[in-house]
Amino acid sequence: MTKIRFGIDIDGTITKPDAFLPYLNKDFDINLTINDITEYDLTPFVNVEPPVLAQWFTKNEAMIYEKSPLYEGAKEVVNRWAHLGDLYFISARNTHLMNVTETWFHRNEIAYHHIELIGSHDKIASVKKHHINIFFEDKHDNAVEISEECDIPVILFNTAYNQGSIPQNVIRVNNWREAENWVNRRFKL
Repeated sequence: MTKIRFGIDIDGTITKPDAFLPYLNKDFDINLTINDITEYDLTPFVNVEPPVLAQWFTKNEAMIYEKSPLYEGAKEVVNRWAHLGDLYFISARNTHLMNVTETWFHRNEIAYHHIELIGSHDKIASVKKHHINIFFEDKHDNAVEISEECDIPVILFNTAYNQGSIPQNVIRVNNWREAENWVNRRFKL
């Protein structure tokens, strides 16, 4: 059997999708839950101009990423897959966050073969370059674009902010157990 090349987003996929909310709520004196966030752009929910939110995020991103909690079940599933294939973590994080990212992976004992921080949500080139067989994502348009452009299945972790129609090759799951079950059936693991 050929090794599977797993492509996995980090934030909102391997980490909990609400990792940033305690900091956002505190700094902007609001009380949002993950179910309140119905689109990927946070600006309408914080009620500030986009440059203000961008500045806040730039100032806080390293600390948020350092403290991000694991998505329940992610460690166990991903570490099982490390023996069955290659784990490529491809993230929109900027490259200057590599040390924070690698430290987080080591501290949380998450197996990986490669981490690529591309500084953009456009992951298609990285997916193609690494010959990824399946991708895991939480951003709706990324999931759809990767699925269609790369002709691979994409597991989309269900959240209030990623609702919308999906093509047949995008599979919506509610947790890592569902993701693992789908992958096991699809790749006969």
